[in-house]
Amino acid sequence: MVWFAIPFRSLRFASSDPQTWGIILNREIPRSSEDAFWPPYSSRIQGRLNQEGTATGLEKISPGRNIQLIPYGIASSFKELDLNDPNHVFYSRRAAFGQMGLDAKLVLKDKFVIDATANPDFSQIESDQPQVTVNQRFEVFFPETRPFFQENSNYFQTPINLVFTRRIADPKWGVRLTGKDGPWAVGMLVADTASPGERVDGINPLFNRHSLYTVGRVSRDIGSQSSIGLLYSDREVNGFYNRVGSVDGRFTLNNHWTLNAQGVLSATINPNQGVFNQFNTTGGYQAGDAAEFVLNRDGLKLHYFLDYADRSPNFRTLTGFDPQPDIRNLYQHLKYTFRPEGKHLISWGPEFETYQTYDHEGNRINSGYFPSIRVELIGQTFLAALYAQEMERLRPQDFSALTSIQKYVRHTTEFSLDTNYFRKFSLHADYRFGTRVNYDAPLVQVLPEFPVTPFLARRTSATATLTVRPTRALRIDNTYILFRLHSLDGSFGAMNNHIVRSKWNYQFTRELSFRFIGEYSTVLSNPYFTSLQTTKNFNADFLFTYLVHPSTAIYVGYNSNLENVWPPLRTDVNGELVHNPSGRLLNDGRNFFVKASYLFRF
Repeated sequence: MVWFAIPFRSLRFASSDPQTWGIILNREIPRSSEDAFWPPYSSRIQGRLNQEGTATGLEKISPGRNIQLIPYGIASSFKELDLNDPNHVFYSRRAAFGQMGLDAKLVLKDKFVIDATANPDFSQIESDQPQVTVNQRFEVFFPETRPFFQENSNYFQTPINLVFTRRIADPKWGVRLTGKDGPWAVGMLVADTASPGERVDGINPLFNRHSLYTVGRVSRDIGSQSSIGLLYSDREVNGFYNRVGSVDGRFTLNNHWTLNAQGVLSATINPNQGVFNQFNTTGGYQAGDAAEFVLNRDGLKLHYFLDYADRSPNFRTLTGFDPQPDIRNLYQHLKYTFRPEGKHLISWGPEFETYQTYDHEGNRINSGYFPSIRVELIGQTFLAALYAQEMERLRPQDFSALTSIQKYVRHTTEFSLDTNYFRKFSLHADYRFGTRVNYDAPLVQVLPEFPVTPFLARRTSATATLTVRPTRALRIDNTYILFRLHSLDGSFGAMNNHIVRSKWNYQFTRELSFRFIGEYSTVLSNPYFTSLQTTKNFNADFLFTYLVHPSTAIYVGYNSNLENVWPPLRTDVNGELVHNPSGRLLNDGRNFFVKASYLFRF
């Protein structure tokens, strides 16, 4: 039995009387593989909300005016590295300072919501989940965690990710309008950020300049489960801009098949060539186009997914996340599931994935296929095995050290386990081995098997995530990640990346809680094998929270970072901080804060 209350003024609904609402109830018990819904729904029908039940008897109720004001104040002190000027690296400190800000929400006619923030602060937000970021060709995706940008973000979702709000670093103010009236849905976002002006030195034209982000999207439902939409995004700073416009559509073909499609045009201008490298543009004027087509079949047993992506060489979206231009990529995923629904075996089945990637000159630059098998047992326990063989061609425009196109063929074998069988803990573990391209080749060739251009190496990687719930009040999430590259014959030459993270949450009372996150990461590298430095880093984060209800809270937090930096701080030729391979960990950053916020609701 669950007993809970949701104030009507926290919801948005029409003012008619009486009310009839749609409702879906779900109960999940992982240990027994139970996932029960009321009312029952059919997987033969695309979508779930369209199979909702009906709640009646709602009379003489009102959502209220629903105006919210949430002022906050924060007092803090910090010490951090300032790397804006590679020739002058130093510690920036402030012993004590305070600031104030305001979040506001206004509901218009029970349909549209205006959210505004001035001088927002996100000190209490926890750090990102760990990922391997070394030996990557392209930017690694970290999801948005800030509440202001998470809320109603679905209004801006399209097949191509054109709105990635992590790009809005250090916002000074922001305004968002979202809502739906009949078949029409609208989303608009405007934000001002001090980045990149605060991240460069005084001689850079961007110094002290703010970026302005503008995003707008409107969509219209067609029938019960289809829609079309238009989106526009713009990022501007000091005469530079990136403007993107798109049209997209989602079409339900029948109970099993759906089609998503999008076409995009972009225009980018950089009048000061060479100073906007962080924007991933070469300077001058660029105009490009992109397209995406996604065909999907969902069913109880048969699943099929096809994604065709086209990006022209000059396509850029600096408000979104789309790291690889100049591609034509076709990806397919086919899965069939047998469902004996037995005492121990719930389901099992084979899967097959494949992709082919070409550039716009007709060169096949990537391809691969992935046969696998997946088994589901009771207690939400899943076993999987996968084999992958992939081909990759690197061009001189990809790596300046290359004088011609180089072809690499790599393979990977993977085993994974997920289980929620036990009441007290859940586990995820995977192990991979095979070959992989070493993109971070050594700066100087000393051994013939380790050139200064990318070369094929042997890879070993593993991930283990263990969540323990020893009591009702305590939850512990532990993560270990290993990524290792070494020479093909197993001899001299390797790069090892270890990441260990532990997060502890303890709930003293309904209002008072404590969170601790400790994360240690290290890259152990051989300079004859890789250009990566040997780095060691430990970060500790402590947070006490007294939460009366969402938005009325007091936070007390402390963060400390230790790293193997040289006592005389300096950077290398690439502007990267130089580390001492055998040095001890030194404190290169800390932050203490006390923050209070209060919700005024009218």
